[in-house]
Amino acid sequence: MSSNLYDKDYHLWLEKTAQLLQDGKLHNLDIPNLIEEIEDMGKSQRKAVKSNLKIIFVHLLKYKYQPEKRSNSWLSTLFEHRDRLEEDFSESPSLKTFFREIFEECYQKARKKASIETGLPLEHFPIKCTFTPEQVLNINYLPEEN
Repeated sequence: MSSNLYDKDYHLWLEKTAQLLQDGKLHNLDIPNLIEEIEDMGKSQRKAVKSNLKIIFVHLLKYKYQPEKRSNSWLSTLFEHRDRLEEDFSESPSLKTFFREIFEECYQKARKKASIETGLPLEHFPIKCTFTPEQVLNINYLPEEN
């Protein structure tokens, strides 16, 4: 299969690639672009885990450090992004290892974002993450007020 199709009609390229795989015509595959797509799929999944984790951290920090501004919207966001991670881990259990690897990095970025969103000084939020991975993923967990 020509790599020109990949550049001209991505959707058709996907359909033809799937058909070639189903038919066992591996010698006709556009291997370089197929490899690139598979690698991109993995990157996309990891990027989604990072994004969801940072959003959860920001909302946990806001919930804990701005109790007077708590809203159902914050609770909904926490539920939605925890649910997304649960689904990701169900479909790809190995992503949970990645989640643990980036846990502290994501907390640090979320800490900065929470400071910007709340207007509270960065020092207001603990340097070391006070949430455990289990708490972050627990649909029912909400931090206590200070």
